[in-house]
Amino acid sequence: MKNIIRFIIMAILISVMTVSTSCSNSGMAKKERIAVVISTLNNPWFVVLGQSAVSKCEELGYDAVLFDSQNNPSKEAEHFDNILSSGYKAILFNPTDADGSAVNAKAAARAGVPVFCMDREINQPGACVTQILSDNYSGCITLGQYFVESMNKKGNYVEILGLVGDNNTWARSRGFHSVVDCYEGLKMLAQQNADFDQNKAMEVMESVMQAHSNIDAVFCGNDAMAMGAYQAILAAGKEGEIKVFGFDGADDCVNAIREGKIEATGMQFPKTMAVTAASLADKYIKGERNLPKKLPVAVELVNKANVKNYGNFGRTDQ
Repeated sequence: MKNIIRFIIMAILISVMTVSTSCSNSGMAKKERIAVVISTLNNPWFVVLGQSAVSKCEELGYDAVLFDSQNNPSKEAEHFDNILSSGYKAILFNPTDADGSAVNAKAAARAGVPVFCMDREINQPGACVTQILSDNYSGCITLGQYFVESMNKKGNYVEILGLVGDNNTWARSRGFHSVVDCYEGLKMLAQQNADFDQNKAMEVMESVMQAHSNIDAVFCGNDAMAMGAYQAILAAGKEGEIKVFGFDGADDCVNAIREGKIEATGMQFPKTMAVTAASLADKYIKGERNLPKKLPVAVELVNKANVKNYGNFGRTDQ
């Protein structure tokens, strides 16, 4: 009888331990991971892009890790080495350089890790599954048309460009000039790059104003640079004399338009791009392969007349 009781007790204990271990293992099961690699988090627009991507990945049931390349191709390469050796299932990628970043995307493709580009493209489209990009060229055609209207087709202006190695820099500039260059009364006095950086743009604008006293407007390749240019104009006591135009749709610039400090910007939609990239990555991980190679996202003009419709890096009615 004692042996029977002992056997029953042992059987119960083994059963409890098995259930406990099973539950413990189930609770410890790791989620699949997606990497979100952003060119820089020193710009609120890119912070929104990165955080929106992370949030959507988590909503879809993944763990998401955000990497900041600090606008440094070498740092970006280090991130990819880490990601490709750590079992990530996909990479949502905002590149630092159209040519240089292609090397990293190709390395991921060889390792079987799908890459989805957001906002910035690479010049090796076959190295990534999909590129989700703002229609920068068309957006700056519209912005250029508004620029011409605001300037009454005449005046002197300067242009502050972004990163030389970023295709967005040149798409925006070409779109703008495809319109503005048609008007002989509009003369560009200077064109310099400031790497999409607010402080650098402020320094560039200060320098340009010292060289030219007859500036009527400045077109900046993104809103961070527009805010930097505005700060330089304000410090020089020329607020209201020089019109400032940006591109991105960042909240500080939209608010500045509302306050009459900035003339206009082109609203990109970072949340839309991030959510789309995460959703496509999820589909790919689950086996779908019939995905678009490129997805353009329309850019909308924001000015004093319609600024009430925009905010929080998008339309207020969305």
